[in-house]
Amino acid sequence: MAWNNQSVTTEFILQGLSSSWELQIFYFLFFSIVYAATVLGNLLIVFTIISEPRLHSPMYFLLGNLSFIDMSLASFATPKMIADFLSEHKAISFEGCITQIFFLHLLGGAEIVLLISMSFDRYVAICKPLRYLTIMNWRMCVGLVTLSWIVGIFHAMSQLAFTLNLPFCGPNEVDSFFCDLPLVIKLACIDTYILGVFMILTSGMIALVCFILLVISYTVILVTVWQRSSGGSSKALSTCSAHFTVVTFFFGPCIFIYVWPFTNFPIDKVLSVFYTIFTPLLNPVIYRNLRNKDVKDSMRKLSSHVFKSSKTDHTP
Repeated sequence: MAWNNQSVTTEFILQGLSSSWELQIFYFLFFSIVYAATVLGNLLIVFTIISEPRLHSPMYFLLGNLSFIDMSLASFATPKMIADFLSEHKAISFEGCITQIFFLHLLGGAEIVLLISMSFDRYVAICKPLRYLTIMNWRMCVGLVTLSWIVGIFHAMSQLAFTLNLPFCGPNEVDSFFCDLPLVIKLACIDTYILGVFMILTSGMIALVCFILLVISYTVILVTVWQRSSGGSSKALSTCSAHFTVVTFFFGPCIFIYVWPFTNFPIDKVLSVFYTIFTPLLNPVIYRNLRNKDVKDSMRKLSSHVFKSSKTDHTP
C-alpha cells in the first residue's frame, strides 16, 4: 500500500482514435449509429427470447445472456468515447479508469465462460441428442450463467489487485479511447515487467487456451454434423457456424493484445475498437441474418405484435 502514497496522477488523458477534428465528427456520427444499433439489436434478442415460449430452451437462454453481456461490453467505454469526440480535453479520472478496467475484465471473463458453455450445449445437442434434456436442464443452465459471472468477478479482481497499488507519478496519456490494462500499467513509475508476465498468464494465455479448446470442440461438432444429411443437421451446422463466428471475432483481438502486452502495435487500437464495439454487434447481425429461422421468425412476430399494439393505441 506504500505505492499509493507515491501516486500524484489523479486523471488520465485518452488520446482517442484521431486528432483530426473532421475525423472526430465523422467518428461521432458513425459510432453513435453503431452503438445504438448494438444496444437495440441485443435488447431485441433478449426481449424476443423472454417473450417467445418456443425459444425457452437452453441454447436461447445462453444466447440471451450473451446478448446482455455484449450490450454491457459495448456500454462500459463507448458512450464516453462518443462524448469525447466533441471534447478537446479527453480526460478520465483515476477512479473512472480503474472502473473501466474492472468492467472490461468482468465482462470479458464472463463472456469467455459463456461462449464455452454455448459450445458445450451444442456438443451435447449434436453428439449426445438422447441425453440433451437430461444434461442441459435448467439447473445446469443457471449454474453455467452464474459460473460465468463468478469467473468474471474473480478475473477482474485479479487484474485490479496489483493495478490499484501501482504508483503513477509521471506520464498520464493513454494511447487509446479507454483505459486498457496493458497501456495503463506502462505509465507506472516502477518496472512492470513481472506484472506484464502475470497479465500474459491470466489474460492472454487463458484466452489462447480457451480458444484452442473451442476450436477443437467445434471441429468435433462439425465432423459429427457433416456425417449427417438431414434438415436438422443443416440447422445445427448454421447455428454452430454462427457460434464459431462470434468466438473467432471475440477471441482474436483479445489474444493479440494480451499475449504481447509489452509491445504496442499500431493495429492494437483498431483491435480494441473491434472487440469492444463491433463484436457486441455480431449477435443481432448473425442471429438475425444467418439462417437462424427460429430467431428471425420470433423477431418478426414480436415486431408485428408491437406494431399492432402501437397502431391500436393511436386509433381513436
